[in-house]
Amino acid sequence: MTEAKEEAQTLFEKLGGEAAVDAAVDIFYRRVLSDYRINRFFDNVDMEKQAAKQKAFLTMAFGGPNNYTGADMRNAHAALVEKGLNDSHFDAVMEHLTGTLEELKVPKELIDEVAAIAESTRTDVLGR
Repeated sequence: MTEAKEEAQTLFEKLGGEAAVDAAVDIFYRRVLSDYRINRFFDNVDMEKQAAKQKAFLTMAFGGPNNYTGADMRNAHAALVEKGLNDSHFDAVMEHLTGTLEELKVPKELIDEVAAIAESTRTDVLGR
């Protein structure tokens, strides 16, 4: 019975639910904002609102409750693409996402699952 329950768990549940997503987003943005390669894209951004949007988006993307009301990835990042957002920046974000999850001692197979979901947004985020 526990095997079937485990298989039915969403990635959101496997990661530890809301508390885990909240912790990950907080660490992630701390890392991103201290990275000279990408922190300029967050100039004049209300980081409290940004973090809340990110938490809602990741919760939805990982199979948790859908309370995300933000724009789709293409529209949400269009102004950043105009400012030069490119693959190298996306790669830096991916690096911080993976590093955050490693810091939180998330098992590698779950990190790979999260990375695959994040990678699937690359085309839209970069406006291609």
